[in-house]
Amino acid sequence: MINRTEFAQELMLREQIRKAIGVIKIRRGESKARQLDEEVQLRDVVKSLIGEAQTAVSTTAKHSNTGINTLEDLLKNSNILSVLEMGFKSLTTDPQQRESYRNHILVAVEKILAPEESRKEAGEDIETETETVSEEISIDISDSPEDDPDFIDVGEKEVVKSDGEVEKEEFAISGEDKTGRNKAFTDFQNIEKVILRAFDDLDNPEDRNMFGEYLVKNLALYFDKYSADLESNVEEPSAAADAEPGGPGTASAEGGEPEVDPGEDEEIANIELQELLTHLNIEDIIENLL
Repeated sequence: MINRTEFAQELMLREQIRKAIGVIKIRRGESKARQLDEEVQLRDVVKSLIGEAQTAVSTTAKHSNTGINTLEDLLKNSNILSVLEMGFKSLTTDPQQRESYRNHILVAVEKILAPEESRKEAGEDIETETETVSEEISIDISDSPEDDPDFIDVGEKEVVKSDGEVEKEEFAISGEDKTGRNKAFTDFQNIEKVILRAFDDLDNPEDRNMFGEYLVKNLALYFDKYSADLESNVEEPSAAADAEPGGPGTASAEGGEPEVDPGEDEEIANIELQELLTHLNIEDIIENLL
């Protein structure tokens, strides 16, 4: 029969051990908390240093060519890429629509820069030639019989297309998907002036050449990126695919959690504690823990 005094002492001993273990857990938790806090502070410092470095780099020209610097500023600080990404990714019915959109945009960029380059090289000569041609045309028209007020025109009237329809036909590439063409035409109207404004700031022929060449190259690369974004498909891990309800460490087939006997661990712990008490000096253990 168990002596009541011994039983009471054992209960008190267990309580002291539990308190001691609790103290250790608290101390370990505080140590981990301090460590995590230090890591957070270190991350903040590193982020701050990286941000300062990026700011310093962004405010300094990184390329030896003004045209490339102008292009970088254009792509970073305008809506060109966002407009093109949204337009390209909205064409999801058929890949040919996106291919058509891409081709129309790239060709259109080259087309608008070509006459601007000619104008830059020719300077005032372009304006002089234009005025001369206009004068000759006005003379020819005034001598035409159809312009006489008494002339009665009985021929069929030619169907006149709107400026928008003419521009869209000139914009179109033969054989390309028309949905992609129409979307590209609309989006290009929103970015054309921004591109020309940046290009017009460049007076050096080498700068203009680099700007135009790398603008087309970068847009092509961004279209490749947008296409990869649409086609990317993350496969399910094989381990997840083979998982079955009721397997080791999983929920049962009925959707419940794995059954665990809450008293089993406590019973084992009590048995181990009793065995430990018979072999160890409890007073020394408590003193060391505290």
